[in-house]
Amino acid sequence: MMLPLYRALTSAGRPLIRLYLAYRQTKGKEDPERFSERLGQPGRARPEGKLIWAHAASIGEALSLLPLIEKFAREQDKLNIMITTGTVTSAKLMTERLPKNTFHQFVPVDCLAYVRPFLNHWQPDLVLWAESEFWPNMIHECHDRAIPMALVNGRISSRSFDRWQRQAKFIRRLLSPFKLCLGQTDLDAERLRVLGAANTQCLGNLKFSAPPLPVDEAEMAKLESMIGKRPCWLAASTHPGEEEVIAEAHQALRTTSPGTLTIVVPRHPERGNTIKEIFEAAGLKTSQRSQSQAPSPETDVYIADTLGELGLFYRLCDIVFMGKSLSDENGHGGGQNPLEPARLQCAIVQGPHTINFADITDNLRKAGAFREVTDAGTLHQTVGELLNDPAACKRLALAAAQIAQSQDGALDRIYDSITPLLLAGTPQKDHHANT
Repeated sequence: MMLPLYRALTSAGRPLIRLYLAYRQTKGKEDPERFSERLGQPGRARPEGKLIWAHAASIGEALSLLPLIEKFAREQDKLNIMITTGTVTSAKLMTERLPKNTFHQFVPVDCLAYVRPFLNHWQPDLVLWAESEFWPNMIHECHDRAIPMALVNGRISSRSFDRWQRQAKFIRRLLSPFKLCLGQTDLDAERLRVLGAANTQCLGNLKFSAPPLPVDEAEMAKLESMIGKRPCWLAASTHPGEEEVIAEAHQALRTTSPGTLTIVVPRHPERGNTIKEIFEAAGLKTSQRSQSQAPSPETDVYIADTLGELGLFYRLCDIVFMGKSLSDENGHGGGQNPLEPARLQCAIVQGPHTINFADITDNLRKAGAFREVTDAGTLHQTVGELLNDPAACKRLALAAAQIAQSQDGALDRIYDSITPLLLAGTPQKDHHANT
């Protein structure tokens, strides 16, 4: 009953969907030049030969898929791969980092009028869904066309598990068409099985297989020269409410660690001007990277409100506070991926709200590989201690790096389990072409 109702509502709601997308466009959250892709209209011709379609919600999920995409591209040079995401920032990042024979498209809104033209054009031979992206119309249209699907790096949080259990028939209908569901952890795989997935396994977490984030060496040398010997630390992927805490911590560091430079990389670069106002209201001098302002000796806080440069700042700073972890209010909690700084041997500091990376955080905690903070006071104390004790900072960083390397082989196992699905079915051509 739920699926027919969902289909009726999404079909009847097309005018509202268009209005919502138009609103998002005014906020810079939709690409005006590629807007038609969100309505199921292709942005390019379909390449000849087999095509894998991989879908990820946004930057984090797309980056976790990237090692698998790169392996398919490397091992099967005649294979074409399309990755879809739903955000402008992820589209830009993927366009810059995708390998040969791989391209990006925006995912269409999950309305049959948009989904069917999308599938009619692309006719994928295999669909990979990342983590917990379940779009009912798209899933069942793929199933109707006999296109094999696999869930990769599947994640079912305890909150989602409880919610889906209250809609048991609906989630079973969504999961049962998948040929394979690979959980990030044994617990994720078990939850997927309970919810209705027929073939569940845990072969490892793809997030452990990602390469270190890239860096522009020339930019790094330039910033190293500008910063000189000043002590510095990084607040990475910050969310609303955290900058105020960072400002208070920096004010205290002025006394205990004079000359410290705080670097802030917001998760959403468009917040740069707002963040600048927060720090300046706290009496701190700022420089803003998006405005081509360099960090001067007088700069307290350097706001790196750009995209795709975290690899640069992880290399510049030995100490990293991971954002989205201090507050769980208004959906701003859950944490960010601590494996990214761990791979680059950073000492990791994060708040208590890390449910999005619970298993990784548990592994780091058992290894004593990060420090937990709860407010401005503990943030100042922890960062100050690490700035003044390089040996302790190094020990913390090395422990985290060992955890980041602890699941070698997961990528090969996941690749080997998915590859046979390329031969498992052939999509139907021109299905519902007149719809």
